[in-house]
Amino acid sequence: MIPRVNERTISAKDPLCEALGRAVTTEEGLTEHTVVVYWPALDSYTLDDEQAAWSAVQWADHLEDPLFENPFAASPRGDRHAIAHLDVRLHPGDRDLSGAEWAEIAHRFARAAGIEIPGDANSCRWIAVQAKPSRLDLVANLIRLDGDWQHPPADLSRRLSDEARHIEQDLHLIPAATSDGPGHTRRPPTASTQLAALLTQLADEQHGPLATVRGLIEHSAHRLARQAGAAGSDTAHHLELIATRLHRIQEDLNSTAGRINPRPRLRTTPAPAPPAARASARHTP
Repeated sequence: MIPRVNERTISAKDPLCEALGRAVTTEEGLTEHTVVVYWPALDSYTLDDEQAAWSAVQWADHLEDPLFENPFAASPRGDRHAIAHLDVRLHPGDRDLSGAEWAEIAHRFARAAGIEIPGDANSCRWIAVQAKPSRLDLVANLIRLDGDWQHPPADLSRRLSDEARHIEQDLHLIPAATSDGPGHTRRPPTASTQLAALLTQLADEQHGPLATVRGLIEHSAHRLARQAGAAGSDTAHHLELIATRLHRIQEDLNSTAGRINPRPRLRTTPAPAPPAARASARHTP
């Protein structure tokens, strides 16, 4: 994941045009699938779901309004270029993200950039647009609702880079290539690194597909075990054995990922206890 800070402008139309990959017009509304999230206080300024029908031009006008409402607000350099534009690009090999995941990424980068301050009722207007594959654009007006100019952190680049690394870890995304210093750029991830990342995702106990399947099997086994009759008990025992084998597969995948690309790996939870062991435990005085 690579965040990039673009040059500030006085108009929101150019950043929106770049984010959408097309001209900003009044004829096409931007749905909630395009504008994935916006500044938290917007709902209190508009009618119910009013912004859901806004066109791209209306969103641009909304972002530019503080410039007209505060004609004397200016940056420390004396300019009026209040429209900030940050774009974030995923690794080409990353999975498709859900709308909720894009929204979380947008909020986290907005906070890292000092645009969204939790609990601050006078913070900046901003929106996050997800219109291009594997890319998110965050457009904001640095003039706050109280008329003051929001100053980005002095270490903005480092904060954004650090947040990108945290998001990659939290959402299990492929790390972007980083720099080891001037003139020394680390090469992009190799096929082995990407394969190791894929195997690690499969073995992930929190979000991995095998963990989901195993959980469903264990749940079914527990329900069958509560039913009277030998047939239900035998089937439950069989399902528990399947769940145990799936857990061993997860461990094998995790170990294989470590051999391909040695690094700290996700830990899986202990395998479910064998049915026989649980049965004997229940009858132990």
